[in-house]
Amino acid sequence: MFANGKMEDVLDEIVSSEDLKKFEIIYNEQLLSGTVDQKVQFQYAWCLVRSKYPADIRKGIMLLEDLYGRNGDSEKRDCLYYLAIGNARIKEYSKALHYVRAFLQIEPGNTQVQRLEVLIKKKMDREGLKGMAIAGGVIVGIASVLGLGIAMAKKDRRS
Repeated sequence: MFANGKMEDVLDEIVSSEDLKKFEIIYNEQLLSGTVDQKVQFQYAWCLVRSKYPADIRKGIMLLEDLYGRNGDSEKRDCLYYLAIGNARIKEYSKALHYVRAFLQIEPGNTQVQRLEVLIKKKMDREGLKGMAIAGGVIVGIASVLGLGIAMAKKDRRS
């Protein structure tokens, strides 16, 4: 499924603007006519979750959530997979893991989804460590400013 065999590619893959536009036109035409075929909605949502724009990804997630509630098990699996990818792409890792686990309830032996789960956990850990490093840097900065302020106040008292 992936050109170089790396699972990371699934989270970094960006849909071509041509594909996105093509499926958007088809979806909107059907929406205006009053009936959207589930396959068309899925294809448009699939493009949206692979967009480089977070707003598009969120819209794709909403369309997939809508489809999930109206489909049978095999279609639900596809929705769950792309819901996990979409949420991971916008750094909603807890939600992404929720969808991965729901998929694995239906099909526990799916190695592709198991690898996706590992990848999401790694990204979650990496982002968590990055967040802690930023928070730690802010705390050190505040402590330095406070220390400097106290030192200057003591110096002023001695003068």
